[in-house]
Amino acid sequence: MRNERHDERLSDEELELFLQFLHRFANHDLDLYALIQVGDPEHPAYVSFSRTPEAGIDPSAYRRP
Repeated sequence: MRNERHDERLSDEELELFLQFLHRFANHDLDLYALIQVGDPEHPAYVSFSRTPEAGIDPSAYRRP
């Protein structure tokens, strides 16, 4: 694995830190994904990711600073 910024090979310590970070990040995302799937079967919640708001949603409510 290479450091593209400096065009050099990652040291063993850098690679180990990267893999630890990647593992923590993946575990965190998987935990969040599992939480999204769980819920009350009688009142499901749906999550969608899109670059455009759904019909009836005011786009100004989601403006970024």
